[in-house]
Amino acid sequence: MKKTLLWMIGFYRRYLSGIKGGSTCIYYPTCSQYATEAIEKYGALKGSFLAAKRILRCHPFAKGGYDPVP
Repeated sequence: MKKTLLWMIGFYRRYLSGIKGGSTCIYYPTCSQYATEAIEKYGALKGSFLAAKRILRCHPFAKGGYDPVP
């Protein structure tokens, strides 16, 4: 499961992230990098949960900035 999720994130980063236009992530590391690090560190279940929480925090009114994986 972990390898599948990491493959899907890699596919998104290589082929799909450029399609959405010139928007940039307001967080550092980017949401996809955050998801990759969280899944590698905590496994598929908890890493996916942390990544989903991070994506939900990403909205036009968020401050953004440095937000590492806990």
